[in-house]
Amino acid sequence: MTKNNNRVRLGCYAAGVTMSVIANLSPILFLTFHSIYGISYSLLGLLVLVNFSTQLIVDLLFSLFPHKFNISISVKLTPILAVSGLLIYALSPFVFYENAFVGILIGTVIFSAAGGLAEVLISPVIAAIPSKNPDREMSKLHSAYAWGTVGVVTFSTLFLLIFDREYWWVLSLVFLIIPLISALHLLPAQIPELKTQSDTSQNAKRKYSGLGLLFLAIFLGGAAECTMSQWSSSYIESALGINKTVGDILGVAVFAITLGLGRTLYAKYGRNICRVLVFGSVGAFICYITAAVSSFSWLGLIACALTGLCTSMLWPGTLIVAEKRFAGAGVFIFALMAAGGDLGASLVPQLVGVVADLVASLDSLSPLATALNITRDSLGMRAGMLSASLFPLAAIAIFLYIFKMWKIDEKKDENFD
Repeated sequence: MTKNNNRVRLGCYAAGVTMSVIANLSPILFLTFHSIYGISYSLLGLLVLVNFSTQLIVDLLFSLFPHKFNISISVKLTPILAVSGLLIYALSPFVFYENAFVGILIGTVIFSAAGGLAEVLISPVIAAIPSKNPDREMSKLHSAYAWGTVGVVTFSTLFLLIFDREYWWVLSLVFLIIPLISALHLLPAQIPELKTQSDTSQNAKRKYSGLGLLFLAIFLGGAAECTMSQWSSSYIESALGINKTVGDILGVAVFAITLGLGRTLYAKYGRNICRVLVFGSVGAFICYITAAVSSFSWLGLIACALTGLCTSMLWPGTLIVAEKRFAGAGVFIFALMAAGGDLGASLVPQLVGVVADLVASLDSLSPLATALNITRDSLGMRAGMLSASLFPLAAIAIFLYIFKMWKIDEKKDENFD
């Protein structure tokens, strides 16, 4: 059984890295698709929307109807879908040679479904494997995604620098290796039995108020993490005035590294997840404020990079808390948490963009921009980043309230009632 559990763990870790490929490959290739195939930016933006929407649909299906699915088959299907999607994605110029975007879109839908399955199922699988310290195992799983992001971005940048852009499809084929590794480990393995909503629906209803708070907490955590990861490159260049290459290396890449470092450190030494979540939220709030208002570009750059460390445990840490409070709830809880995190990761970065555009368009704010010796676009970006600081600030209050309730409930031996 130990050998089987190790096989499942390795398959899950590879699935975590696969998620980083799914999340980052298309944005890396946007300019390549635009220059080679003339695909408009609006259609390229559609790929991001399709990716998120597909994953969210999977999240919701498993949160509402988990008992309708064969969990073991779904877990084993995850890497197969990822391989299939990436293969169609890579071969789209040859199969759909008259309109490569069709193949790219179909491939995106398929591997996004794999990403949704991985997001919903891999965490409860790891939680179900017997371990001396399940909290650290969960952190290891999420650190695989963070380090995978560093690897995907670095390898892709070097590949496109060395080889001509027209060979982007080779890059996609290379990334097939990762879900193949996951498939080779998961397909012959015995997947731990996971409970579904039908097993625990009455229990879940009894704890609904606590579950709603955790849903809000992971929404805020996903917002705090993903807003900076998506906006840091543009913000560092536009608002801080730092060269894009330097900013991407010392800001964006270091953000991903510190994100992985935080999760790896917790996996090795971590304890007391309550304090980690509160202090992480405080740190993220300070970093966002510093990046938004600092007149020193390099201080703002450091703040952007360190946000990765501060937000590193907000998403996986909330999953740890959810698993503790709803022990044995299985797929239902993790699917609902995935939906909350995805909502925060998509809606809030869009909100930041809306705020930035709105502020930049207001003629009445021109005197303020002039007084600060910055452009209106820069003022808009700073306003957007300042608005993003509200989400880790709200997370501080939510986590403090949750843990205060938790302590009371432990004394009363009750559950969030």
